[in-house]
Amino acid sequence: MIGRLRGTIEQVDEDSCVVDVNGVGYVVHASARTLRELSPGIEARLLVETVVREDAILLYGFVAAAERDWFRILTTVQGVGAKVALSLLSTLAPDELASAIVAQDKASLNRASGVGPKLAARLTTELKDKATQWGAIPGARAATAGAKTDTPATAPSANEDAISALVNLGYKRMEAFGAIARVAQRLGADAKIDALIREGLRELAR
Repeated sequence: MIGRLRGTIEQVDEDSCVVDVNGVGYVVHASARTLRELSPGIEARLLVETVVREDAILLYGFVAAAERDWFRILTTVQGVGAKVALSLLSTLAPDELASAIVAQDKASLNRASGVGPKLAARLTTELKDKATQWGAIPGARAATAGAKTDTPATAPSANEDAISALVNLGYKRMEAFGAIARVAQRLGADAKIDALIREGLRELAR
């Protein structure tokens, strides 16, 4: 199995690149995000995920470890193959992907080619815990820990109501979720919904 490649980028195509390593050219499939970091002639180091199929051995490359990790996570979900995983990672950065999943923002996931409403729902359901543990969302870990202790049961409801209020004002759910997560962390578990909304609006206005 190949876990990493270091060599000269020979060419960059729409969904792959060729890496020359000591005279051997490896075809490496990658997200648009990774391919934007590459150009012919530069020296590059790619983390590689090797996928063995009956008819081929395919290499998937990533400039960032976070993207490689999310590729692995995404492909554990039924209906998400390597192509769809790369489509998601081309559309959303790892932190944005985690935020969208935790926020149940199916619309953002639907933007990726190959992701329909049913698959988006499956992603938000099956990967919510992993996305929360990712730590990409400010306050997410604290909220998870609080749920296992004596945090008042009204706190999650207040946060969700505040998010809904911001969405009703025209903000995207992922933006609203991120703003309320940061505000809730700052104000504490006992924050009232009016304070969450007020501070959330200030957060979004920055």
